[in-house]
Amino acid sequence: QKAGQLFSGLLAMNVVFLGSAFLSSMIFNHVAITLADVWILLSILKVLCLCWVVYYVLGTSRQPHAVLHRDTHAGPIWLRGSLLLFGAFSVLLNVFEIGYSVIHIQCKSQVQNVFPCIEILFITTQAVFLWHHSKDCIQVQHNLTRCGLMLTIATNLLLWLLAVTNDSIHEEIESQLHVLQGEDLLHKSTKLGGRKGNETALCTCPNTTACKVFQKGYILLYPFNTEFYLVCCSMLYVMWKNVGRRISHHHASHIKHKFKLQGVVFGPLLGAAAVMIGICVFMMYQIQATGSAPNRQVFVMYYSYYIVLLPLMSAAAVIGTIIHALEKKDLDTLKNPTRSLDVILLMGAALGQIGMSYFSIVAIVATNPRDLLNSLILSYSVLLIFQHITQNVFIIDGLHRRPFVEAVEARRAGHAGQHAVGSEPPHEETATANSKQEHTQPPLSKEEEVSLSYIHTYSHLSWKRKALREISFFMVLCNIILWIMPTFGAHPVFENGLEKSFYGYSTWFAIVNFGLPLGVFYRMHSVGGLLEVYVTA
Repeated sequence: QKAGQLFSGLLAMNVVFLGSAFLSSMIFNHVAITLADVWILLSILKVLCLCWVVYYVLGTSRQPHAVLHRDTHAGPIWLRGSLLLFGAFSVLLNVFEIGYSVIHIQCKSQVQNVFPCIEILFITTQAVFLWHHSKDCIQVQHNLTRCGLMLTIATNLLLWLLAVTNDSIHEEIESQLHVLQGEDLLHKSTKLGGRKGNETALCTCPNTTACKVFQKGYILLYPFNTEFYLVCCSMLYVMWKNVGRRISHHHASHIKHKFKLQGVVFGPLLGAAAVMIGICVFMMYQIQATGSAPNRQVFVMYYSYYIVLLPLMSAAAVIGTIIHALEKKDLDTLKNPTRSLDVILLMGAALGQIGMSYFSIVAIVATNPRDLLNSLILSYSVLLIFQHITQNVFIIDGLHRRPFVEAVEARRAGHAGQHAVGSEPPHEETATANSKQEHTQPPLSKEEEVSLSYIHTYSHLSWKRKALREISFFMVLCNIILWIMPTFGAHPVFENGLEKSFYGYSTWFAIVNFGLPLGVFYRMHSVGGLLEVYVTA
């Protein structure tokens, strides 16, 4: 097993290094290595991955005793749902790209449309494959399966790197035109410049509705493409860890935790208020930021919203961590690759925003920290670091606690054993009286059953369980709005101009385009972890 994991890991490492060398050469020496060369390499990798996926679905998984066990923790419904959502948006993104290229048929090679078509096939096949097989613990053809999974992981990583690089290029073109030539020329600049090469600069978007729809649709859907590849990597890694894994019936959890809103009141109310205010702030920011010169007040409003929300989230996480400590629940020490990956992803993805915050702190302290906007950015950066740390501690602590239902059943089993030894059976008269009383009670209506069920759930939850559910739900909604704002284009860290002037245009842009995708992924992954904490409470 160790040898197979080592060999497949080395295969993925070599593929990633080869692809990274191509990408770096394209960026720094675009004459020798063009974007078409990178596309050809990635297309070859995609075809190899597709061949392995088809072989796995039609051959490996259908062999006798191939899938004896399924990991109940792998591929939760929220993760598979986000996979389908991001996959659908990524397919639509490539459709818009094809349409955009067709409109510019006079200055673009139509051979380029082959690459988006291959990517559509790759995205669709991979999404269907992960939806049906993400829980598999395959017991045959271990080495071939490990190598196939690692090759697919490496391909997704390279596609993510290419998406981030291309996003950097066309965002840089837009920002330079925005500063130098004004908004009217922005409409003529092509957002697809990074993916099309230098000849795209000669192509201007005709003044037609179709061209504007393809252009705006591409810009809107672009962030979902990067998220899709990251989600695929995480799910494929769990499959790779589960190759050859045997799960005993003692370790397998037969309890299916369902998401219910019963027992929570204040968390949804406060979270919904945060979401509604955040949407208003986001819309006002987008309206102002798309003008020729972003207004200073809109940055003050944006950072003020964060400065109010982040301390509330940090306080909620600290209180939740304290409640976890007071509960004294048993830790879940069973081997769980999904949980281990969740912890790694939370810690790793948080480094993106934390790193950007430290760069901002240094730039502000070294320039003019007493200015109003600079003071807000400084407070925002410090609070963001603290919020990431407290939220990670709360989520990781909650993921390592045994689910509440399992703990109750264990205690009941213990009490049942004690009663079996030390207690006497009930008297026959008492049992007869109870049965008569049950038969004489009138049946309840459906509305009364629902109301009594809600009251029963809320009243029988201890104050610790109620508090944990309220906190988790509140933080879920807060992370959703903090995911929406940067995903759909609110990037004040680049548009405020402070760090850009301090570090230089290219350096700060590299920092932002490394940290922002990780920050977006962190918020999305935090939602999944918090939902897990909520459900198990």
